[in-house]
Amino acid sequence: MARVIRQTRSARRALDSARVLDQVVENQLPLVARLPEGGSRVRAADFLAELVLLSQAYRHHAAGWITRRELERKGLSTMQRLSVIRRRSPLTYTQFTERD
Repeated sequence: MARVIRQTRSARRALDSARVLDQVVENQLPLVARLPEGGSRVRAADFLAELVLLSQAYRHHAAGWITRRELERKGLSTMQRLSVIRRRSPLTYTQFTERD
């Protein structure tokens, strides 16, 4: 006899969140591959890798392997790492002015 595991609403929401994150990564990956090698490509790849890890955490929560509190901790940690990635290489702005 097959054992049926009933998914809780929390588990379904976690799996939905994981799917959304996976879709974001899937949609952005071709764009990252077209970036020139170097800083921006590495930053974008690191950003997507963090999203993949967060998606994995949502799946772990859905499976009951981690608590909601641990999932929240991982989410906050991910957001902090994403902020660091954004700040790693500041954008350079060029100001164009008229010459006399």
